[in-house]
Amino acid sequence: QVQLVESGGGLVQAGGSLRLSCAASGFAFNRYVMGWFRQAPGKEREFVAAITWEGSGTTYADSVKGRFTISRDNSKNMVYLQMISLKPEDTAVYSCASSTGYYFNPSFYQNWGQGTQVTVSS
Repeated sequence: QVQLVESGGGLVQAGGSLRLSCAASGFAFNRYVMGWFRQAPGKEREFVAAITWEGSGTTYADSVKGRFTISRDNSKNMVYLQMISLKPEDTAVYSCASSTGYYFNPSFYQNWGQGTQVTVSS
């Protein structure tokens, strides 16, 4: 049974930091691209970051470039999103997802976690 479980969300002031974690199980983790996406109320889900199978390649949305860092630990089946210099506009539910290819469109991701809420106050 494929399972993705996010943790680490919370309430933080603008300028603060959070580290999100995603625990994967039930599939060959090191054979999947992992991505982070977010969805704010009333908005569509949007791409945040993706990391290649072995972790050597990463891609970020322009809105988070230089502030967010995606990483993975294939020995632990974990993917992380380190977020610094958070802004109120980063407020959203953040979800991790897995894909067989290196895509940035959420439609190409097969498995999803339930998400974790990140709220940034001004």
